Amino acid sequence: MNPLRITLAQLNPTIGDFAGNIAAMRRAAATAARQGADLVVFPELSLTAYTPGDLLDDPAFLARTASGIAELRAATRETPALCWVIGAPTPRDGPGKRLENSLLVLRDGEIVLQYAKQLLPTYNVFDERRHFEPGPDVAKVLRIGDTRVGFLICEDGWNDAGVDYPRNPLARLAAAAPDLVVSINASPSNVGKREQRHALFTAASRRHGVPLVYVNQVGGHDQLIFDGASFAVTPADGVVFEAARFDEAVDTLELRDGRFVTAAGTPLRAAPTDGLPTMEFYRRQIVLGLRDYARRCGFKQAVLGSSGGIDSALTLALAVEALGADNVVAITMPSRFSSAGSVDDSAHVCRNLGVRLYRHPINETVDAFERAFTNAFGPPLQGLALENLQARVRGTVLMAYSNSHGHLLLTTGNKSEISVGYCTLYGDTNGGLGLIGDLYKTEVFALSRHLNQCAGRAVIPLGIIEKAPSAELAPGQLDSDSLPPYPVLDTILKKLIEGERLGADEGREVDADHAALVASARGRQLVAKVRRLIARNEYKRRQAPPILRLRALAFGSGRQMPIAAIHEEAIEQ
Repeated sequence: MNPLRITLAQLNPTIGDFAGNIAAMRRAAATAARQGADLVVFPELSLTAYTPGDLLDDPAFLARTASGIAELRAATRETPALCWVIGAPTPRDGPGKRLENSLLVLRDGEIVLQYAKQLLPTYNVFDERRHFEPGPDVAKVLRIGDTRVGFLICEDGWNDAGVDYPRNPLARLAAAAPDLVVSINASPSNVGKREQRHALFTAASRRHGVPLVYVNQVGGHDQLIFDGASFAVTPADGVVFEAARFDEAVDTLELRDGRFVTAAGTPLRAAPTDGLPTMEFYRRQIVLGLRDYARRCGFKQAVLGSSGGIDSALTLALAVEALGADNVVAITMPSRFSSAGSVDDSAHVCRNLGVRLYRHPINETVDAFERAFTNAFGPPLQGLALENLQARVRGTVLMAYSNSHGHLLLTTGNKSEISVGYCTLYGDTNGGLGLIGDLYKTEVFALSRHLNQCAGRAVIPLGIIEKAPSAELAPGQLDSDSLPPYPVLDTILKKLIEGERLGADEGREVDADHAALVASARGRQLVAKVRRLIARNEYKRRQAPPILRLRALAFGSGRQMPIAAIHEEAIEQ
């Protein structure tokens, strides 16, 4: 059997940018042709990018999709010996949804194979059944030279254990005896996902005795980030090739006698079992997510409120890495309750990062609002209402700066505080994007230390990392006055919010800590209180800005809880 050359085109397409996406595909195909490839493989829905959502209900969008497919067919005439494996929505007839999520093999101006995705994920962040009809239960195989190549789309390969769906497209395809399986994907990234993919597809390759290439999208799209990390796997050797993570890549491999080698014929070694350390994964995921979000939404600069606390300091450091220090602005807004240390800490971290810091005291604005409120309604503002007023004045200042200067406003809340409502709606929740909203507070501390370690210096001052967290909205206020210690709170939150979706190691640790906590009556009462807080503050979470997804179950489209509901489990026993 003659060798087969495959180019894995791991691209970063933009939703709806048909011209840009097609241009990128043409460049990758030209590279593949120069390297003598027989086929070039693009990610799932590579023409439109994943996922267009309700743009798929727009007739004009669908017309542009059809024109894009025609343009790609014409482009393949420039590389007549090369098969292009693309992903695109295609129309269908009959009852059900009007579209299929399709894989098309184009060659010399023709569609030589068309396959429709059979398993449409409708869980967590996915809602494909909203727009697509499942494809028929068939295997699609194409002979390219001497090699029989079978094709799948993403979820079709994830049910090989037969747990989630009654249908197993991979087993059906394996029964057709292909020499190679090609899977196109748009698999969002979260902590542990890379290792999960490797384990699943290595097991499937060995079970069916067939090599496989897995081509993934890369880039940030709203809350979702795609890490790329496309790979090749064989039954004998496991994962033998892995493309770059968090970056575009065009790599050509050769399949010889069931094993992959480089285009130069060099043997490939097994890919590392372990991926990035967790904190480094968080850092790179957030940086890519912000960079693409800003670029695609037309922002070149960002602004955030600098409180002198660890959340704003970490957000600032990540924003500088993504956008550059010259493109990030910080504003400190002291009130009569702000400590001199917090203002100094804001200045310190901004100096470390080379960021311009503006000072905008809010005392006069808050005092004027208090007087006007009392004149209109009688009783003066006090307690929580006064605390929230300060946060809302700060939020208004930040929004005014964003509106007048065109900066993207970054919100600085973390997952622990957002979960239990320890934030002010229309105050510190203002913003266009949340960078650390999927990090628990203990992870905020850990990631801050990691950034310092990577920098070889205290970019985030140790004084900020080590001081007791406080919103500074009342005299002597500390987070611990209202919340359990963060290590305890985070254990409870992980158990209640993510549960079985936690990774194996983290899950065992959380289960052990949670079991120890609920062994006492006081611990059970605390868990019940946190459960009530989560349920009671769902309305705040729903109105928060988009949050970059880092974990398996993130806040955002992956969490769909009712606001107006009776949560029986929250009743303390």
